[in-house]
Amino acid sequence: MAATMIASVAIGLYFRFSGGKQKTNEEYLLADRNLSILPVAVSLMASLMSAITLLGVSAETYYYGMQFVVINISYGIATPIASRLYLPVFFGLQKTSTYEYLELRFGPRIRMFASLTYTLQMLLYNGIVLYAPAIVLEAVTGLDRLISVLLVGLACTFYSTLGGMKAVVFTDLLQALLMFGAVVSIVVFTSVEVGGLDQIFAVAKERGRLDFSNFSVDPTERHTWWSLILGGLVTYLSLYAVNHTQVQRLLTVRTLQRSQLCLWWSWPVLSVLSIVTCMSGLGIYAIYKDCDPLASHQITAIDQLMPFYVVDAMRVVPGLAGLFVAGIFSASLSTISAACNALAAVTLTDFVGRWFQVNPSYIPWLTKIAACVYGLLFLALAFLAQYLGGVLQAALTIFGAVGGPLLGVFTLGMFTTFANELGASVGLLSGMALTLWMSFGGPKPVTLKLPVSVESCAQNVTGNPPTLADPSQYFYLYRVSYMWTSTIGFLWVLVVGSLVSLAIRRPHPWQRAGKSRPDPALFTPPMAARLRAADKKKNGVQCELLKQTEFQD
Repeated sequence: MAATMIASVAIGLYFRFSGGKQKTNEEYLLADRNLSILPVAVSLMASLMSAITLLGVSAETYYYGMQFVVINISYGIATPIASRLYLPVFFGLQKTSTYEYLELRFGPRIRMFASLTYTLQMLLYNGIVLYAPAIVLEAVTGLDRLISVLLVGLACTFYSTLGGMKAVVFTDLLQALLMFGAVVSIVVFTSVEVGGLDQIFAVAKERGRLDFSNFSVDPTERHTWWSLILGGLVTYLSLYAVNHTQVQRLLTVRTLQRSQLCLWWSWPVLSVLSIVTCMSGLGIYAIYKDCDPLASHQITAIDQLMPFYVVDAMRVVPGLAGLFVAGIFSASLSTISAACNALAAVTLTDFVGRWFQVNPSYIPWLTKIAACVYGLLFLALAFLAQYLGGVLQAALTIFGAVGGPLLGVFTLGMFTTFANELGASVGLLSGMALTLWMSFGGPKPVTLKLPVSVESCAQNVTGNPPTLADPSQYFYLYRVSYMWTSTIGFLWVLVVGSLVSLAIRRPHPWQRAGKSRPDPALFTPPMAARLRAADKKKNGVQCELLKQTEFQD
């Protein structure tokens, strides 16, 4: 653990005192746009694969089966869509904040609203990313949560404030290796314990954990092929195509082709980590198949499952438990450092630069101060989280509920010429109201876990089966699977935004500037090509008319 923190801080110090020494915003926020493909590709994965995800995915396959792994197919479908249709627009504009696009395409109001939404979403989410693993580790390993939060929060704030984007990306590389080390060690250890990888799958198959047969189109079923592929597709696009944290990273390389390669390479890295984490859940199940830790009251929440196994079984090998804790901390570090840098960029560009006249020589210093303040804010929120109870789940839910509608707004802007600021704003506000209502509304039916056993537990335990009410008694929207929330929000914004724009015509930014046609650079490549062709045709017709007029004269 100590080694992890020291190495991360050392990388931050190295980039503070080497190269351009972080004197310009171009270097601090975009690493002078000359990073290599591999570090950026790994950083894309690490910055959104938090400790909550690692702990949650392993528990998911333990209690609900391996069906969740199907989501990786959606990543493969979404990668070419993000790299061919969305990324060229952002790369062509070369703006520091992703939300500057919204002002160029629609107007200033929707840019401000989107920036504020992103800032609040990231603040809440990262406070929880810092706090949630600390509770889990304290419950299982006895490591004081105060120490966990302070160590991760301060180390992260220090190296991301000093070293800028270069430090964030290269620490992500180290931290991704530790995340892989943590989950691979669990898969290897459980395989050895049960007599091989084949035994893990044999137990999983025998106990119903390898059932991939749910092709139901019913949106109230938690995980089906349709919900995982379509819901996963929209979720992936909302994170990797238009989320500022990721787009900022994709602008740190020299050319569009290299940026697209970063996205392509991050897909296998993300999928391999996701699959190995799913397998770690099956491995832990093979160990506890006859004495479930949750049913036998050895743990109090499913997120504690992975740390419980590490402490229970892996302590016999010196250093393995430490590797696991370092891996979990690394997952938190990579997510929080990415947020510090991304939020500093949005704050300086969308808020400070808009409302105040700032001397250009002060901007790099202000950006560093903003990054530091956000790091300290995450710390404060992490300490507050213990008094806020249900806010933990709420922050994660907000992250899911906001992504789909924001993707809808960017899609309206890039794929249509008729959508205006009023339509996009009404679509975004009503779409977010709908997804937040679906996410927070209740009561919701209890999700049914796969059966577990307590028959081999040393202490006398009786597993009480949960009493389940008939799901049809609940309001339909509250029964819809969480995997559909982003997709519903995305489609809602597209439909409502289009209808309002067509019903109430408002001038577009290019019309207010006295131009008859929009700038093709604001649109996805196929749409941009059509606009350029139309311009060429119009210019050709005008030239022909001019020649005819001259000839007649």
